[in-house]
Amino acid sequence: MTTTASAVRPTSVAGRNRRRRETRAGYAFLSPWLIGFFALTAGPMLASLALSFTDYNLFSAPNVVGFDNYTRLFADPNFLQAVKVTGIYVLVGTPVKLVGALAVALLLNMPQRGQGFYRSAFYLPSLIGGSVSIAIVWKAMFIDDGIVAQITELLGGPAAAHGGWVGDPAKTLPLLILLTVWQFGAPMVIFLAGLKQVPTELYEAASVDGAGPVRRFFAITIPMLSPVLFFNLLLETIHAFQVFNSAYIISNGTGGPAGSTLFYTLYLYLRGFRDFQMGYASAMAWVLVIVVGIVTIMLFRTSKAWVHYAGEER
Repeated sequence: MTTTASAVRPTSVAGRNRRRRETRAGYAFLSPWLIGFFALTAGPMLASLALSFTDYNLFSAPNVVGFDNYTRLFADPNFLQAVKVTGIYVLVGTPVKLVGALAVALLLNMPQRGQGFYRSAFYLPSLIGGSVSIAIVWKAMFIDDGIVAQITELLGGPAAAHGGWVGDPAKTLPLLILLTVWQFGAPMVIFLAGLKQVPTELYEAASVDGAGPVRRFFAITIPMLSPVLFFNLLLETIHAFQVFNSAYIISNGTGGPAGSTLFYTLYLYLRGFRDFQMGYASAMAWVLVIVVGIVTIMLFRTSKAWVHYAGEER
């Protein structure tokens, strides 16, 4: 008995030592990410939370003002306009973008020649669509002498007003929504991957039962794609709250005309880096974090009613 215990003890000690070495090695490999997370993400977030309770202009020491920055937000008409513009953008742009992505994914899922080329061509806008250069090109297309105005006049439409779409407060937000819809490549690829996982036997059985294309789409495709749809909806909603580049370029950093492109993140930038009200901007940032968190929780809660997973009983 003693011999057996003495033989097991060194083995267990050696095993613990090996696990410790593996743990140290794991933390060593994780250390660059951990350092970056705490120094560049968690640290600045905590600092901004502290600054949101102060009056700070970057040039003098912060002055604690309590919740004044948060109470000032809801009395600021520009803040309310930024909330309105961003809300419309999220509620309209995200569904339209997902519908377009799903429609193109359904077309690309059909057997045809040159599938690889078409998939690459439709995905390309997502690679370059968020860049400053594309926003500049997009703006040039919709000004009063841009290609859109020229085509409209060529087809017998009315001449563009001064500034074109870019100068019309009623058209600038649709212009930006159109830009984000054009960048449907990423959700399209995810939808296409989900469509590849739908068993063909389900469609065959539905066809035998007399179900037409529309019935098969709503009875089979949508339920089977619901996890993918939820994933795309969640990511695109969060992304829509963070739009900045296109609004900044098209409005020349002003949020105009008439506040029609004053997105939340753009107004946050203007208050923080143009007006040097970093405490106020930090309060805006944390309100955005809370709103995005609430929207995310709501999406997860409602997903229980419409997201279906394979093998799940309801």
